[in-house]
Amino acid sequence: MNRNDVTEKIIATKVSKGLKWESVAKKVGLSKEWVTAGCLGQMTFDEKQAKVVGKIFGLSAEEIKWLQVVPYKGSLPTAVPTDPLIYRWYELVNVYGTTIKELIHEEFGDGIMSAIDFSMDIVRQPDPKGDRVNVVLSGKFLPYKQY
Repeated sequence: MNRNDVTEKIIATKVSKGLKWESVAKKVGLSKEWVTAGCLGQMTFDEKQAKVVGKIFGLSAEEIKWLQVVPYKGSLPTAVPTDPLIYRWYELVNVYGTTIKELIHEEFGDGIMSAIDFSMDIVRQPDPKGDRVNVVLSGKFLPYKQY
């Protein structure tokens, strides 16, 4: 057994029970974005959170322990994503990455936006021309230090 096996079980149980990530997140007590990332193997749950997730998805004691192991983050199956939705994010970074970088550096200086001290909010935005996906990414700015 490994973390990928636990992720697959979580997804299969979610489908079979008709669960929504938002309802899982409410039971865990964190955002739907973070809990979804955790359930998909990209974040580490603490013991209490892992037990809640384990109860929801009918996980064994061993599977619950896997939820508490620091994962290998960013583990897409291919270098260039092939899933259309994920590929569009890859395309977005390819097209707008230099613009985002330039504007962050102009506003904040030389540094990075943290993906550790970070939050994300994804909401549906009704629009007469077709609903829009509104994604807000918020990361702490970390300047490079001189030494």
